[in-house]
Amino acid sequence: MNRFSIHVLALVLVLQSIGYAQGQPGVVRALEPCACQVKVDSSFRTRCAYLIVPENRRKKNGKTIKLPFIVVESKNPNKKKDPLLYTAGGPGGSSLGWARGVPQRLVINDRDCIAFEQRGTRYAVPNLWSNELSDAIKESYRKNLNKDSMVVVGVKRYKKALEAKGIDLSGYNTDETVSDIHDLLATLTLDSVNLSGGSYSGGLMLAVLQRDPTRIRSVVLDSPLPTFVPIDEDEPANFNEALQRLFKRVESDSTDKKRYGSLSERFRHYFTSIGNKTFTIPYVEKGTMDTLRLQYTRNDLWTIIQNNFYPPQLQQLPYILTDLMAGNHYNYVKPYLDQLFSQGNGPSGMRISVYCADQTAYHSEKVAHQLYDAYPHMRGYHINDVYQAMCDCWQVPPIKPETKQPFYSTKPALLAAGELDNACRPLYIDMIHHYMPNSQRLLFKNRSHGVGGPDMNRFTREFLNNPYRKLESATPEIIAY
Repeated sequence: MNRFSIHVLALVLVLQSIGYAQGQPGVVRALEPCACQVKVDSSFRTRCAYLIVPENRRKKNGKTIKLPFIVVESKNPNKKKDPLLYTAGGPGGSSLGWARGVPQRLVINDRDCIAFEQRGTRYAVPNLWSNELSDAIKESYRKNLNKDSMVVVGVKRYKKALEAKGIDLSGYNTDETVSDIHDLLATLTLDSVNLSGGSYSGGLMLAVLQRDPTRIRSVVLDSPLPTFVPIDEDEPANFNEALQRLFKRVESDSTDKKRYGSLSERFRHYFTSIGNKTFTIPYVEKGTMDTLRLQYTRNDLWTIIQNNFYPPQLQQLPYILTDLMAGNHYNYVKPYLDQLFSQGNGPSGMRISVYCADQTAYHSEKVAHQLYDAYPHMRGYHINDVYQAMCDCWQVPPIKPETKQPFYSTKPALLAAGELDNACRPLYIDMIHHYMPNSQRLLFKNRSHGVGGPDMNRFTREFLNNPYRKLESATPEIIAY
């Protein structure tokens, strides 16, 4: 038994004997030492273990799952006692890979960093990945079958496969993950912690704060999706607002008026005009010899646009759009299909469970149809890869209504957003600020979803070391307000 194993077991015995501080949230759980699932710079001391928690706290069947975490310790002998706890967005993203980059982050100079893997994700036991949905989507392309129909077929097969493994899908949602995080804090006897998350996990960390702020010192949120936002009722508008922002920049900056003039009007006209038209492409799948005539639609073109809304492709997106509008689809559809067939396609089971419980259970189909009337060039396109027809098959209960409600907090927060974010518009950090008066906002003018990068790294360290001091930006590309 290694030194960390002895340390962990001793810690568990102590914690189980003394319980946890009265009045603080979370339940002390067992820890199981494990090898670190990702490698971190060996000059840093790391500690890795599984947190053992109930699969479904609403059921008293005693069934448990294992959630790994990695602690990367700061080398600073005078380090702060409030670590930074990170978990990934998605929902369904793996968190542990973040630990690999911690040695390059400025925050490690001042405090320990913890990466926590959410239930149902890559390194959790069990994880909610199976190939049934991905295979059904591939089959729809190979045989030119209706893709929405095949998604439903795949979801049914997917659910059956996971349940055959004894997985209780109703236990995989934001409410349970919030409890997991509070249990981790209780088990590690952390009296003060800073929470960090982005996109979905930005809202998740707000839900952790909402449940009980006792241990929470501050939050750092990158491109957050607040739990109280009905994203399915927002995202088409978000996407179009980001596009319009991009079009205005292109038209004001470009000298090629023939290619980029009136880009907004031409774009809307083209994508409205092609409607439900079916296109075909000759395609040879890797490892085969036969040339297939695969069909694709406007929805596939929308997905290609969505996939290119991130740096460094974002800089080329105006050119890509004009090329697509000129009918030059092949050079974009082929790589899209290559990736689909080689890497799979479709959301993980964890993503489906969370979105169905968090979002689809609360959104309005009436509003969704109003969006299509407002944006006819997007009619029928599911920006989110989890939608009502899938959730009708998945059938998991919704999260608690109170989790969906906004709440006020005086805790300090750092809120960052990209001006070109096509998913979580900067409006969201303004909405959070309304409820968190001690928050500070950063608008990155040339970034989209997930700003990250050296500047965010620097601002994060400054904020954590003095969360009530006003941040200042030295560049016009980043607005601090």
